[in-house]
Amino acid sequence: MSSKTVYETHCPGLQLLTRGKVRDIYDLGDTLLIVASDRISAFDVIMPDPIPDKGRILTQLSEFWLNFLGDIVDNHLISTRVSEFPEVCRRHEEALAGRSMWVKKARVLPVECIVRGYLVGSGWKDYKQTGCVCGIPLPPHLEEAGRLPETLFTPSTKAEIGDHDENISFARMIEIIGEDLAHRVKDISIRLYEKAAAYALERGIILADTKFEFGIHEGRLILVDEVLTPDSSRFWPADRYRTGTSPESFDKQYLRDYLLASGWKVSDPPPHLPPQVVADTRSRYLEALERLLGKGPAC
Repeated sequence: MSSKTVYETHCPGLQLLTRGKVRDIYDLGDTLLIVASDRISAFDVIMPDPIPDKGRILTQLSEFWLNFLGDIVDNHLISTRVSEFPEVCRRHEEALAGRSMWVKKARVLPVECIVRGYLVGSGWKDYKQTGCVCGIPLPPHLEEAGRLPETLFTPSTKAEIGDHDENISFARMIEIIGEDLAHRVKDISIRLYEKAAAYALERGIILADTKFEFGIHEGRLILVDEVLTPDSSRFWPADRYRTGTSPESFDKQYLRDYLLASGWKVSDPPPHLPPQVVADTRSRYLEALERLLGKGPAC
C-alpha cells in the first residue's frame, strides 16, 4: 500500500474536463477518465489537507459495487486497469494506478438520488421540525438513527462546487426529468440500496443512507459516478450501533463533527487538519473497505 498522497492529478496530453471536490475528470472523446484524488470535503468545502489512500479506497469500493449491482442496472464502468486504458492514458500509469476509472460518457441526469434507510442527519433535523423527511410524513416518536418504517427516496438538485444541494419533492423531480424516467430511477435506486444494505449488514456495516447518480448512454439509463463509498454514504459499525444519537461512522461525519466542535464556520477559509484528524479519518475509510471487501486498498 502506497503512502503517497495525490491532491491533484497532472496528466500532460490529457484534456482536463472538470476538477470536482474529489475527482479530476478527463475527456477522452467518446469516453471519460475519472481519477479519484485524496482530497476531502465537508459541508461542500474542500479541505486543504488530503487523506492518504482515500482515492484508492473510493475507486476500489466503487468498482466492487458497480460489479455487484450490475444485475439491477447497467453502469458506466469500462475498466479500472490502466493497461486496458487508451494509449494516451497508459503513459501516466504511476499517477492513475489504483485510483482511476475509464468510463462511458453519459448525459448525467440533473438530480441526485438519495435513499434513506435510517433517520439521521438532515432527515432527523427535518423530522424534528416537521414530522416529515423531505415532505414525506412519518409516524410520531421515532428515534434518531432508528430504522425508518420503509426505505425513503428523497431526491435533490445537483449543486455547483461551493453551493449546497437542495432537497426537492418527487413531483418536482418528475417535472425536471419526466414521469416515466423519474419512476424508473426511484425504483432502481431503492433496489440498489436494499441489495447493498443487506450485503453490508452481513459484514458488520449498517448502510444508513446513500446517494446515486444516473445518466443516459446511447438511449439507456445507466448508473454513473462513485457508488456506495464513504463519501456518498453513511456507514455505521453494526457492533457499535445504538439509537438516540448520531452513531459512530466510517464516513466523513467524523470530520464534520471535528470541524463543528472546533468552531469553524462554512463562511471561514477551510482550516488545515491536525495530523491526528487526518489519520483518524483515513482509518475510518480503511476499516469500511476492509469490512466490505476483506482487504486493504490496492496499490
